[in-house]
Amino acid sequence: MAINAHLKNIANLIPTQIRDTAYVRLWALRKVPLLGWVRPQILELTDQKTVVKIPLNRRTKNHLNSMYFGVLACGADTAGGLIAVRQIAESGEKISLIFKDFKAEFLKRPEDDTIFTCNDGSIIKEMIEETIKSGERVNRTVHVVATCPKTFDDEPVAKFALTLSLKLKKER
Repeated sequence: MAINAHLKNIANLIPTQIRDTAYVRLWALRKVPLLGWVRPQILELTDQKTVVKIPLNRRTKNHLNSMYFGVLACGADTAGGLIAVRQIAESGEKISLIFKDFKAEFLKRPEDDTIFTCNDGSIIKEMIEETIKSGERVNRTVHVVATCPKTFDDEPVAKFALTLSLKLKKER
């Protein structure tokens, strides 16, 4: 028990952005290697909002030197799912999460590092509460907006609508 307390104290000394980014990258290397390959960086993670940056580089660009649409999907998935992962952990319940569907609207070519923002924390919190209360699967749409601030300021380069599906895990 004392070792866990010491590890927690050490972890609290690491800046939040670095700690969150390391957590996501380590998890990705184990569970979703493609996500680890694109090297997302967590810029902000709260109960209400997630901001994820994916750099435009050799790994993430297409033949037109813009971000490959599969990488854009990785960014949207990360931004939309990370709030849920955080809130599920805070709930103390065992809840499985998956995206049921994915809709994308590509507006401009993302020719620089791309920022993915999800502001649907309150929707996700309601979903978790409903899942715990009902014991049934709950589906809702969460939205993610992608921007390239160096190129287009706050103007979206893509918009995503992902149906998040949560279900309480049954004890075995």
